[in-house]
Amino acid sequence: MADGESAHRTGFVAIVGRPSVGKSTLLNALVGTRISITSKKPQTTRHRITGIVTTRDAQIAFVDTPGFQTRYRSRLNDRLNRSVRDALEGVDAIVWVVDAARLSQGDRDVLALLPRDVRTIVALNKIDAIADKSALLPRIAEIAAFRDFAAIVPVSAEKGVDLDALTREIVRTLPEGPALYPETEVTDRDERFLAAEFIREKLFRLLGEEVPYGSAVVVDSFEHEGDLRRIHATIVVEKASQRAIVIGDSGGRMKSIASQARADMERLFGGKVFLEVWVRVKRGWSSDERMLTRLGY
Repeated sequence: MADGESAHRTGFVAIVGRPSVGKSTLLNALVGTRISITSKKPQTTRHRITGIVTTRDAQIAFVDTPGFQTRYRSRLNDRLNRSVRDALEGVDAIVWVVDAARLSQGDRDVLALLPRDVRTIVALNKIDAIADKSALLPRIAEIAAFRDFAAIVPVSAEKGVDLDALTREIVRTLPEGPALYPETEVTDRDERFLAAEFIREKLFRLLGEEVPYGSAVVVDSFEHEGDLRRIHATIVVEKASQRAIVIGDSGGRMKSIASQARADMERLFGGKVFLEVWVRVKRGWSSDERMLTRLGY
């Protein structure tokens, strides 16, 4: 290495936090494209998703994790909680995302799960919602008293405020090493997985409280025909009444779900998509071990 040339750094970084603090929004903002689904409802994320950021001097593999699940008890949520703990094993650093407006017991519960031997950076998120920025100082002091953090960085994932500063602090925590992924890759997940997630996102955004948490999406087939992607998917729900809600009057809600999901897919995939979506009732799917395995939980 020539004098004055900085070493290339590479590592895995877990993004953790209680539900609704903006973990997936932060991941998408850091990566620069939407690879992780978001909604205003808590506990939208179910899968670990790796978002890859490559610069001239570093490559960061961000691991987005589900919020620790407390809303419903099921084998599904037991698996999701285990995935949060598993994500913390073998990472080089952790980004703990906290809402700048309030620090809750849920935040403290997440912090208690974080290993002390892994360098942790606090992303104090949603500062755009704080009118008086001087109010951030006591919050920073309160957080700093918990333990010796590598850095505390106020940011707004939604507005893109100070994400460069957060990235610089993250890179400082990473070990030297070559890139692990091609520089053009932004995620380790394939298009089939992303297609299912975009459909599931619309369930959270367009439906009420109960149905999204009792539903899942299976991509039955994913075929390329030139530049066209032909996708057939099934929304799985627990009850016949939920199926009726998803379909809506004269199929109107289902059309909205499919139309919005298809538009997202075409933007990310860069080509036309033919999408057909069905709804099927499978009672007890969230406690069916074989079904959960098929869905990748």
